[in-house]
Amino acid sequence: MPNVEDQNLTPATSGLVLHGAARYYDFMAWLMTRGREGDFREKVIDLARLKPGESVLDVGCGTGTLAIAAKRRVGPTGKVSGIDASLEMIARASKKSRKAGVEVVFKNEVVEALPFPNAHFNAVLSTLMLHHLPRKTREQCAREMRRVLTPGGRVLAVDFGEAEREKSSLFAHFHHRHGRVKVADIIAMLRGADLNIIESGAVGIRDLQFVLAMAPAVCETNGSEL
Repeated sequence: MPNVEDQNLTPATSGLVLHGAARYYDFMAWLMTRGREGDFREKVIDLARLKPGESVLDVGCGTGTLAIAAKRRVGPTGKVSGIDASLEMIARASKKSRKAGVEVVFKNEVVEALPFPNAHFNAVLSTLMLHHLPRKTREQCAREMRRVLTPGGRVLAVDFGEAEREKSSLFAHFHHRHGRVKVADIIAMLRGADLNIIESGAVGIRDLQFVLAMAPAVCETNGSEL
């Protein structure tokens, strides 16, 4: 059964929190991907190189669609958690997870202080979330993602790249008017958090771009980082 941590107050964050958008979020994702949301989620999981048995964190998980797909990829021996600053998003993610019969741990938390110990996850996912954060908060988020990664663990960041003309003002309101983050800025942010860039480029859907980074591995002979 999915687990949701109930909290009376949403944790404080300097980022944009999509409280009222929770009821429309899945429709907006469908609109953004032109009906290819399933393909988009599988593409993200492929880019993150998720494998059976891994532990995964979805930062800014929204209504939980990606976290559920990630759990299916890592299988019964893998573990997936999702955090979001919006309690409404977490509630919908819990309901969706329960309906799908997929066990995912959802928590109402913020990216500035991830509620997990050091070296806890093999992979951390951040999709369409960084553009909601001020620069300093993005950098803090990157440091937190690095902290919870195991040696050799991966961070996959996906966000809007260059501007694309939108015919739908509704889509523009929920996404592009909130901003975008250049790939070069994401790369610099992850490098600043002591992560090594592995790959970057276009996702293949709209103007979405990705950056895949890896935490330094630990040398087994002397414990030093490579």
